[in-house]
Amino acid sequence: MSDLFTSAGLEQSAPRPLADRLRPKALAEVVGQPHLVGPDGTLTRMLRSGRVGSMIFWGPPGTGKTTVARLLAGATDLHFEQISAIFSGVADLKKVFEAARGRRAMGKGTLLFVDEIHRFNRAQQDAFLPVMEDGTVTLVGATTENPSFELNAALLSRGQVLTFRALDGDAIAALLGLAGPPGGEPPMPAGAAGLPET
Repeated sequence: MSDLFTSAGLEQSAPRPLADRLRPKALAEVVGQPHLVGPDGTLTRMLRSGRVGSMIFWGPPGTGKTTVARLLAGATDLHFEQISAIFSGVADLKKVFEAARGRRAMGKGTLLFVDEIHRFNRAQQDAFLPVMEDGTVTLVGATTENPSFELNAALLSRGQVLTFRALDGDAIAALLGLAGPPGGEPPMPAGAAGLPET
């Protein structure tokens, strides 16, 4: 259902945060992680082979972990479900797992993205093992901490750790190029919001 503003096309011309404007629409557009999403990148090869399993994304903040997980779900036609270990507990996990089981029964898989997965304690991390093993979810956990020290060995053994690199000068320059000229948003089209055309 659309509202008056969406119907008029004003939603597209409304100011948006810089990060939102720069967010890639496809994995190939992700900047600064060619070892993962470049032509011979790890994720590119996984997608080509048709085998995408559970993973842990390890790297500093702002390197694209959440965006890549979301794009990966789209590229594999999986439902994207996101939770944060900071704000979620076992009860929340049970709800997510039940919903994923329901989708699976209808023939739809789930990519479960868990931000700050290292914040879950060992028992909470163990809760993921059965649903990873039976295919209820494809887990993608994100962490800024070394997974070898912060995550259960059992969890690590069921997924692959992919390292996200800090953005270098070339990657930042590429992002600035995508941002466009200073001042941000392109001008509102003539005639929008009742403005007279010139």
